[in-house]
Amino acid sequence: MDTSKIISFKAEKAVQLSQKSTYEDFGATDKELKKELEKVREALGEFQDTLYAHGKYGVLVCLQGMDTAGKDSLIREVFKDFNARGVVVHSFKVPTELERKHDYLWRHYIALPARGKFGVFNRTHYENVLVTRVHPEYILGELLPDVNSVEDVDNAFWDKRFEQINDFERHIAENGTIVFKFFLHLSKEEQRQRLLRRLALKRKNWKFSPGDLDERKLWDQYQTYYEDAINRTSKAHAPWYIIPADNKKAARLSVASILLQELKKYKDIREPELDDKIKANLDAYKQQLENEKE
Repeated sequence: MDTSKIISFKAEKAVQLSQKSTYEDFGATDKELKKELEKVREALGEFQDTLYAHGKYGVLVCLQGMDTAGKDSLIREVFKDFNARGVVVHSFKVPTELERKHDYLWRHYIALPARGKFGVFNRTHYENVLVTRVHPEYILGELLPDVNSVEDVDNAFWDKRFEQINDFERHIAENGTIVFKFFLHLSKEEQRQRLLRRLALKRKNWKFSPGDLDERKLWDQYQTYYEDAINRTSKAHAPWYIIPADNKKAARLSVASILLQELKKYKDIREPELDDKIKANLDAYKQQLENEKE
């Protein structure tokens, strides 16, 4: 199986989503993709143990995509072999009353991973330049001092918000958070099929909302604003990766492989050395424990 093309998923120059494929299988069967993922995620789990022992970095994994893009199942499958205490997942919904009393980045800032841990944002701070850009009236709920009507939510407003997001990501990167941002690039037809499956399978019905169909009508707007967000904010310290998402198994493998390949580049992340005195007495400690046998 050749997964070398995942290198091309990184948004290193201006992208056009319409020119990016939504399907990938790496020339492998579902069984082969699943087996490869098992190998990669085991290595990721081992890396997290080392990350915790090293204690100087946290890893933030941001997942964005249209409804049904597969974010939930990706999280479940990619992080399955992690120590449960080594990864924390945050799913950001409509802001609560408490969250509205703070600036829009506050709830994301307090959810950042501690050093030694992975944090996964299922939907992210980018909702504030995606959903709110499609529905600018939502901004009024933030009670901003200089925004009194939708007319105040102009291009200058969005320019400033993108600047704030870039500053936020630069700040956390400079202070030890390794940032990954993944856009699960789904085709409109595949979304239609997945929504139909939600309706057909009784156990999946709870996932469906009529609002999904309303948002689907705004597909083109969302694609335009996703493209703009990616192009404005894909930076060396916080890159975007555009992941073909029509094939869930390949999408999961893509994300896991990118994480592992990029994190292995941090050669300073390794287990700390034992104190010389302790190292010199390891045999004595071992003997002490063995002498406790009855």
